[in-house]
Amino acid sequence: MSLADFSAKWLSKFAEKLVSFITFIVFLVLDFLDTVFCVIYKYLDEYIEGEALTCCCRNRGKHQPSTKDDDEGELSDTLYRRKNLFREMGFLRNGRKSEDSQTKCRGGRWSMNRWSDCGCDSCLSWVSDGDLRLHFVVNDPSIATDENCRGMPSENVVFLHGFLCSSSFWAQTVFPKFSEQVKLNYRLIAVDLLGFGKSPKPRNCSYTLKDHVGMIEKSVVEPLNLSSFHVVAHSMGCLIALALAAKYPNCVKSITLVAPPYFPSGGDDASLNALTKLAGKKLWPPLAFGSSFMSWYEHLGRFVCLVFCRNHRIWEKIINLFTFRRDLHFLTIDLTRHTHHSAWSSMHNVICGGAKFMDKYLKILNKAGVRINVVRGDKDAIVPLECCYNLKLKAPNAEVSIIRNADHGTVIIGREKEFAHYLEDVWASC
Repeated sequence: MSLADFSAKWLSKFAEKLVSFITFIVFLVLDFLDTVFCVIYKYLDEYIEGEALTCCCRNRGKHQPSTKDDDEGELSDTLYRRKNLFREMGFLRNGRKSEDSQTKCRGGRWSMNRWSDCGCDSCLSWVSDGDLRLHFVVNDPSIATDENCRGMPSENVVFLHGFLCSSSFWAQTVFPKFSEQVKLNYRLIAVDLLGFGKSPKPRNCSYTLKDHVGMIEKSVVEPLNLSSFHVVAHSMGCLIALALAAKYPNCVKSITLVAPPYFPSGGDDASLNALTKLAGKKLWPPLAFGSSFMSWYEHLGRFVCLVFCRNHRIWEKIINLFTFRRDLHFLTIDLTRHTHHSAWSSMHNVICGGAKFMDKYLKILNKAGVRINVVRGDKDAIVPLECCYNLKLKAPNAEVSIIRNADHGTVIIGREKEFAHYLEDVWASC
């Protein structure tokens, strides 16, 4: 080995060790700050509302998994087993209550938002409804109308968006690109998932897979009498789509998953494995750091939501002022249309907690012969490429399409027409 090769190898190892050390220090500081903010929010909640908001800082400890058959309602292990040096040292030994005491949103009273959430008319529009249901956008077909002048579709398609998005992700991008034949014969339904967009965001809900699927049933499947339908989903919505399809395997004709965060269900650490793969503690690239920051630190994440989401109207005016635009892009608006609790809980209980159930859902769909299609961009920095191949192993008949030069968002945005035509081919071949 030459001196130059030895020096290069030594410098590479030194740089690797240095980055590891800096990463350790940064996340150690964040561990400490999250612990401090836990105490701060405890006293703020008690002072402003008379009670402390439940959090996940205490170890799950004696909590035992549910023995019910419908175990999809379980909370994710990542809520309690995220490592924090200061929490493990006992700094929060007499801390706040566990989330196990939360009331499920499928029954009982729906609670309004906390003081740290936005209280504008747009964000609280769901409160005025008596029987709370999800908000959704419907493009009815333009032929075979009934006495109410509504289309009688030959096909129904349910679209589910990803994390921090809304129905606009589909309604403003792909819907206008469909052919006239689809617009004449298909009823296109884009849903705002529970906790996002204009849908309800109750604080006494755990936002589990079961909660999301239950609300889709109550708001869309049953009222619209969907006895047969296709499902299209992006990112986090893919996990909810699989859970929904597994519950209606004889009704779902096809399911198209775009950038699905799928991980094998094997082992007790399936949820922690999903969290590590999707949001491992990294400083670079910035997107990876942001994902780890918001996924590992409950109270620091709440502070970010307090600053940006609660004051989204101010930030939107500032952006309008500097960009000279009257209407902001829907992705910018959707980014703040949630509460910290709805986003935090969905992140853990759907994306991470849902990993425990995906293999079971795929087994049901394989047995029922439901057509599964997977689409992913080759430059997706959020969902690892292994997710597609892992899914293919569990569903051998699934068709996987890798789109060149496309990332997590541009796999659809920027190529809406191509994606619309792809969906039309899928539906026509069923």
